[in-house]
Amino acid sequence: MPDTPARHYLQCVMEDQRIPVFMGGTPGPNDAVLVEDGHAMPALGHAIRFVPPKFGHQPGCFCCTARGPVANALSSFYRDRAMGAAPYFSRVIVLASRLGEADVKAALNQDAVTRARYRLA
Repeated sequence: MPDTPARHYLQCVMEDQRIPVFMGGTPGPNDAVLVEDGHAMPALGHAIRFVPPKFGHQPGCFCCTARGPVANALSSFYRDRAMGAAPYFSRVIVLASRLGEADVKAALNQDAVTRARYRLA
């Protein structure tokens, strides 16, 4: 069967082109690294720190803002990659506690823009 535009579109839809997000691991020089506050910044990779929301209701908390700190950090990664401020990474490594990992998973599931760009590996 010849490669038609419809066939090419179908292949793209069938393949998941979103950037995979890994919980834990060792970052490489071309990785994006999402680091929870309190964890050491890695020596390699393009790293951004996020501060998970605290329990209780506070001004500017996660429940009152349009997007949470993880979604904002992942958007910064995507923008930095598109603008050439970061290496063209093909994965994101998360260095976080269980609570921080839960925040990342929540952003991947609940934020439409984040969900369109990234997927849990």
